[in-house]
Amino acid sequence: MRWDLLFADLAAQLDAAEAADAVQTIAELTRAEQATILLTDRLRAAVGALLDLHLVDGHGLTAEVRDVAPEWVLLAERSRQHVVPLTAIASISGLTRHAVAPTSRAEAGRSLGAALRALMRDRAPVRVRTRSGHSDGRIARVGRDHLDIEELSHEQGPGRAAREGRLVPFSALVCVSET
Repeated sequence: MRWDLLFADLAAQLDAAEAADAVQTIAELTRAEQATILLTDRLRAAVGALLDLHLVDGHGLTAEVRDVAPEWVLLAERSRQHVVPLTAIASISGLTRHAVAPTSRAEAGRSLGAALRALMRDRAPVRVRTRSGHSDGRIARVGRDHLDIEELSHEQGPGRAAREGRLVPFSALVCVSET
């Protein structure tokens, strides 16, 4: 009878150790899976949601997520839309823990440059915000890592505006907004 209790105790200890090992394995696998989640995956899960973004220039933006690409997010704030490079986001409030993996469609045409070229083709008036200020005008050219904005300058007197150009590297870009 004593041996039965001894072997039962050993079996219980083995079962407890296996259960603890399984819990630890599950926790490790969960952490490993979470380490593969990208910011874009979290933002994709928030399409249609209202988020508070804090940008690297110190400004805040409360807006609805409309679209997400590998390099940028499209946000709608009341009647204005904003293209924000992911590198310009300092923090986000309001995201859930959910994530959505990218669909199988090609992401090649969804670069920041491609989005800005679409705005250039439309000749849409925009406000280009950088870390040091902003410029209002139209996007004149989009290179691989920069854009040229054609600003409207009123320095030549009323009714005689001159066009000025400014180059903005993508690395300095914080937000491109409808005006």
